[in-house]
Amino acid sequence: MANVMRWRYGDTNPVVLPVAALTVIDIGDLIYQSSGAALPASELADVGTEAGNQEAFHDVFVGVAMQASPSGVSNPIRVATSGVFEFECISTTAEIGDLFGSDEDGTGTELLSQVVAKVATANLAIGRCAKRVNPSATRVLLEIVSTVLRGGPQVMA
Repeated sequence: MANVMRWRYGDTNPVVLPVAALTVIDIGDLIYQSSGAALPASELADVGTEAGNQEAFHDVFVGVAMQASPSGVSNPIRVATSGVFEFECISTTAEIGDLFGSDEDGTGTELLSQVVAKVATANLAIGRCAKRVNPSATRVLLEIVSTVLRGGPQVMA
């Protein structure tokens, strides 16, 4: 997906993470950390089910990329660990506080780096709905909470 500045408001409390030279990260990607380096959600190894993938991602979720890193570049990038971001989602209604996690692609083999989906429990989530969505829409304002730095959305309950 292309670079999309998804941040809308709120403190981003950014951290700076290194990026491996062959890793491609776009602005707006959901980022996790592996061996100290930033990776987009789509790079997470498939664990077999959507809920399994969402939970694995939740456990290592750092935040949202505020800078891009093209292939061949290994400069560190800024990653927002909090704040309200606008993400694409499958058409849904949502109430303030509803949980959202990273969505899975149509083949069921990898998470999408810039699309979210409603989830049932906090252990699958990366944030909570920050503005009511009704009637159904394909975009949601989501207050993200880094699991790595802030304990995840379950601390917002």
